Amino acid sequence: MAAGHGDEGERARDDDAARAAWLYYRGGMRQDRIAQEMGISRQRVQRLVARAVQEGLIRVRIEHPIAACEEMQLALCERYGIGIARVAPGLGGAGDPIRAIAPIAAQLLERMLAEETPQVIGLGCGRSMRAMADEVMSMDGARHRLVSLIGNVAPDGSAGFHEALMRVSERTGAAPHLLPVPLLVREEAEVTQYQAMPHVRQARTLAKAANAAIVGVGVVVTPPPLIGSLSPEELEGLRAAGGVGELCGHVFDAEGRYLDHPINNRMLSMRLPLGQTGAIGLAAGPEKVAPLRAALRGGLLQGLITDEETAAALLKD
Repeated sequence: MAAGHGDEGERARDDDAARAAWLYYRGGMRQDRIAQEMGISRQRVQRLVARAVQEGLIRVRIEHPIAACEEMQLALCERYGIGIARVAPGLGGAGDPIRAIAPIAAQLLERMLAEETPQVIGLGCGRSMRAMADEVMSMDGARHRLVSLIGNVAPDGSAGFHEALMRVSERTGAAPHLLPVPLLVREEAEVTQYQAMPHVRQARTLAKAANAAIVGVGVVVTPPPLIGSLSPEELEGLRAAGGVGELCGHVFDAEGRYLDHPINNRMLSMRLPLGQTGAIGLAAGPEKVAPLRAALRGGLLQGLITDEETAAALLKD
């Protein structure tokens, strides 16, 4: 009985938080007016609005293009020869840049899924990709297909890497297609064996035919997003070979060239670019500047979603 009362109290607090945030962001009301409308104190209104944003009860998106961000977008396209760039307003030094770029990426993905012509969209994984998936609105995207660019089994045997793809599928109805292979095999000879399997060939063919792809960009540090099961010695070997970043687990150097390295040679995930498909990199933060610059220089990415601070660093000489 006590648990039921607790659930009801939590629901009531969420309802109040959502209502206060709705009046503040959508209704344009000042906090003192909301306090009067809801019969509570102004201080409680402040707490409720903060709760709504922190717990994802309301999503805040910017529809008005900020001039400084637009200028950076054009400059990034010109500097790196890419077809699309989106720059989110920064959140300041203390803010998590992923919170800034996730809604911008979600808007772009929603536009892809709003197309009447059926699309195949490749998706990577990582913290930024999960944050993007959380921001995607519910919509009818059943005519489209989503395909994972990452193997569905981690090196330690655990399942994973498809959280973003499945969340987007649940919210849009787009059919999910997994890449039914491990991320990494033990011996290089196994790569050919896996790729020869009919169901793997079919998944790879679909991925290569994707109309677009959105991927996270990793850093070769401990623990990296996709290759965290590697030993410290293997990671050090990648760094010693010049590795600065990874896309779908494949490690590249400062010039955007994939390493000729045993770890790369054992990867079963898709390697970018995918034929004629332009991959859009989703990343922001000081640690992502070097891998992003390398991937853009090397032509591994044909698009970018980032924030103001990261864009400014990428545009420095």
